[in-house]
Amino acid sequence: MTKRYALRDDQWEQIKDLLPGRTGTVGVTAKDNRLFVEAILYRYRSGIPWRDLPERFGDFRVVHTRFSRWAKTGVWQRVFEVLS
Repeated sequence: MTKRYALRDDQWEQIKDLLPGRTGTVGVTAKDNRLFVEAILYRYRSGIPWRDLPERFGDFRVVHTRFSRWAKTGVWQRVFEVLS
């Protein structure tokens, strides 16, 4: 993946504890939150439709569903506040 679509390590360190699905929290543990966040960055920075998301990010329908769930619960708002 090109760097422009990826999070820098310092950015990841700032947001990783804000995300649902991390080890030690209630609910299902996510396989890879960083890969998921980078999938969303890739999709929006490249301007592609969801269905064109590269396979390395997983099924685009699952990624979209998770994106929508995080949006409804305010996760993205918190992430962008920290990163801005």
